[in-house]
Amino acid sequence: MRRTSNARRPRISSILWIAATLLIGGFATALPAASSIRAPAVATSSPSYSVGIVRCTFIDRTRSTVNYSTSPPSVLANRRVLVTEIRYPTAAPASGAVESPGAVPAQVLGGFPTIVFAHGYDVTPDTYAALLDFWAKSGFVVVAPFFPEENRNAVSAQNNADTEYDLWNEPADLAFVTRQILEASTAATARCPLVHGLILASALALAGHSDGGTVVGMLAGARGTDPQGNSYADLRSGLDFRAAIVMSAQEDGVSSYRSTLNGPALLVVQSAADRCNRASGSLRLYRDVHQGDKWFLELMRAHHLPPFTGEDASAFKFVAGVTTRFLQVAFGSTSTVSGIVAFGNGQPGVARTYHSGRGPSIAPLTTAPLCGLH
Repeated sequence: MRRTSNARRPRISSILWIAATLLIGGFATALPAASSIRAPAVATSSPSYSVGIVRCTFIDRTRSTVNYSTSPPSVLANRRVLVTEIRYPTAAPASGAVESPGAVPAQVLGGFPTIVFAHGYDVTPDTYAALLDFWAKSGFVVVAPFFPEENRNAVSAQNNADTEYDLWNEPADLAFVTRQILEASTAATARCPLVHGLILASALALAGHSDGGTVVGMLAGARGTDPQGNSYADLRSGLDFRAAIVMSAQEDGVSSYRSTLNGPALLVVQSAADRCNRASGSLRLYRDVHQGDKWFLELMRAHHLPPFTGEDASAFKFVAGVTTRFLQVAFGSTSTVSGIVAFGNGQPGVARTYHSGRGPSIAPLTTAPLCGLH
């Protein structure tokens, strides 16, 4: 989402693949210290862990970071630096709702199911601390890279140039970080030592919001290729993604999606009142995926970002609760398919949940587009 409330998001279907004309590998943008954000006090279920947090940096030297502040765009660096924030369950006592940096992880035989999270435009993973913390408290590791071009610090570093064109490079970012995390979990490494033994490689999920949700849809099931000519099928090959959560997003406008998300279970989350990413985009993705294990969580009156940050407490309750139950079903845990729908329909004026089928019928908004942090 854009930082300025009156900015208009470019239609993804009309964005040129500028990055495809550039050399293929990131510059390290100064990032704030590991999050100490207090998640809003929101009643959902009763998670059983505290939250540890650590940052690891992974460098992909096969692809480039683009300087979008020049005309035409140029190569900024022949690498992509992916600072990655990792939230994980810990048994250490928490101080309020604040994450504990470097806390000793809780121990589970085989490791924890893991969510690889993609943030939206001109924000950072910490924007979503409430949701990511909730997942970690519920027994998931959450791996969230700062995208080298679309995080808020990178946008500012490029003089607020429109770096959203880099979206097509981000499925490869997610795949690269996932493989790096799996390697760090399998063998102790100085690059990310705390992750050793933490990840259950057979229980991976993708989740993303806004541009990040579009990226998740691309990696999870699109038939297209990225600017380097790598197919999304090749990028996800060998990664055991069991679930994909696409929040307030859309298809990329270029690739084919029909029936391609036949591997991971799918949950689409969308507000009928979202003026930034309109509901029609999420509905098209949901309807283009022909499989039984798919769900649609419709938020009735929420805006684009607050349901995922905790600012909209009533909507956040359903986002946190439905996504967690969905992940438990996808990973074969104790929740049931009927439990997802039953919880998601617990307050009809706030949310409704659909299983399989075509999802809801949402009337198009007549108001002008509006994006921004609130």
